Amino acid sequence: MLLAPPPPSGLCSEQHGACAVLSARSQAVCLYERVCERECVCWDLMAAVPDSPLYLGLDFSTQQLKAVAINENLDIVHQSCVHFDSELSSYRTEGGVHIHADRLTVTSPVLMWVEALDLLLDKMKKAGFDFSRVRALSGSGQQHGSVFWRKGASETLKHLDADRDLLHLLQHSFSVLDSPVWMDSSTSQQCDDLQLAAGGAIRLAEITGSRAYERFTGNQISKLRSSCVKVFDDTERISLVSSFAASLFLGRFAAIDLSDGSGMNLLDITTRTWSEVCLKATAPDLDLLLGPPVPSTTVLGPVSSYLGRRWGFRESCSVVAFTGDNPASLAGMRLQPGDIAVSLGTSDTVFLWIQDPRPALEGHIFCNPVDWRAYMALLCFKNGSLTRERVRNQSAGGSWEMFSSSLRETPLGNGGNIGFYFDTMEITPPAVGVHRFNCDDNQVLSFSPQQEVRALVEGQFLSRRLHAERLGYSIIPGTRVLATGGASSNKDILQVLSDVFNAPVFTIDVSNSACLGSAYRALHGVLAESGVSFLEVVRKAPDPRLLVSPNPAAQQVYQHMLRRYAGLEERVLRGHAP
Repeated sequence: MLLAPPPPSGLCSEQHGACAVLSARSQAVCLYERVCERECVCWDLMAAVPDSPLYLGLDFSTQQLKAVAINENLDIVHQSCVHFDSELSSYRTEGGVHIHADRLTVTSPVLMWVEALDLLLDKMKKAGFDFSRVRALSGSGQQHGSVFWRKGASETLKHLDADRDLLHLLQHSFSVLDSPVWMDSSTSQQCDDLQLAAGGAIRLAEITGSRAYERFTGNQISKLRSSCVKVFDDTERISLVSSFAASLFLGRFAAIDLSDGSGMNLLDITTRTWSEVCLKATAPDLDLLLGPPVPSTTVLGPVSSYLGRRWGFRESCSVVAFTGDNPASLAGMRLQPGDIAVSLGTSDTVFLWIQDPRPALEGHIFCNPVDWRAYMALLCFKNGSLTRERVRNQSAGGSWEMFSSSLRETPLGNGGNIGFYFDTMEITPPAVGVHRFNCDDNQVLSFSPQQEVRALVEGQFLSRRLHAERLGYSIIPGTRVLATGGASSNKDILQVLSDVFNAPVFTIDVSNSACLGSAYRALHGVLAESGVSFLEVVRKAPDPRLLVSPNPAAQQVYQHMLRRYAGLEERVLRGHAP
């Protein structure tokens, strides 16, 4: 290794943009780094107290396997990753998946994930990472992916030979070699069958937190059971990607956690047990294949002796239940009761911390990953930044400055003009097309360019608030909006967001939020039994930065507009009839 000069601004960086970033509150300078493909190690913090404990977070995402290690001060001391397409090219994935000929079936090779872990741990060891300092680890996996273990896999996991890698040891341990993932939409019939058995879509949402979705694991299990009987009969255990990954560290089957388990259309989110109705409609004796779910803060046990012998983990290193990537991101963003996180990207995603959920046909309710008494909600809106860019090009000359100027120069409420901009079929609500209404709620063909810009942004955020409140979210004293994603760099867009929600908007550095959230959860897991809250554990993390506060007149303007927007949305769904 070569001694590298410190990068500018105290940040580790490399050309792929997927390596370590020192925590914002650390003033340390990265004195020594090793840069290889998608890997960077910050040595100054790791070496500062050689024997101090570390907490490891992992994220088995769609395109990469990532790892983050933090110390007790929540400083990031190490990051590594393995990119599936480029570093494991023999599996011939594109974006980490295989899209099948029907364009509906989407899978990922389960052995690719196993080999990725071998490669990741080897990278970390070669970089000098000291596994013996890891006191606890946790992780996340892409939600809704499923792994089917072949009969006999449990015995294989118990007797792993430390002289051989996991890929060779587990190559015959899966009854399904290509795992269904969240992009799959091939189970429409199974969704209809499940909703019928549950008493309808809304009743299923009341039980499981979501209506039936093609990607959800229960429907994928049902499809396998009906289409591949022999394969299903040869299955000993069914895991989510998260619990599969935890099993690799435990050396035995890991339990599914309640938060990730909420995304299966199988878990009763009220009783926090498997729903008998849903299990029966999906497959016989399914509870035995799934095992009992556990709270997300559960310490599942120590790492396997295989990991100790091969990589140097201590026998006392705890494995905290792994969860889904979305719940882990909530932990990484450090949401508090009443907070709302809005990710403004290609799609806009809204994360909510809620106490009294109201499941609906749109959106998802999950058990909260850091507080078993609470819930989290997730809403996804397909028409996000691409729609904003389209309106920028058509109404602001392709200039973000002109776009921002239009927002500054138009009044709150846009003179009563409201717009719906669904360039592609929206998820929430299920509608398509551009629909404009004037102050009298009459449909019109066009707005002025400036009105068009404000109508777009106000309409998007009114929609986010409306559907959040329908799931049980309510603005309370102290509510914060945490904004992330590309559009969060535009202060004028954020001002509209602040005004519509009548709450201050903060920004937070959430690079690799699921992975960082997993490291936080590892630390919390070993303290949770003593009654320490997650928010107490992460209080040393850098505070979000206040960007904008709501206009004093905003509450009155947007309370009225929100009611109008709700009524007009119903008209759009009915086809504009008054």
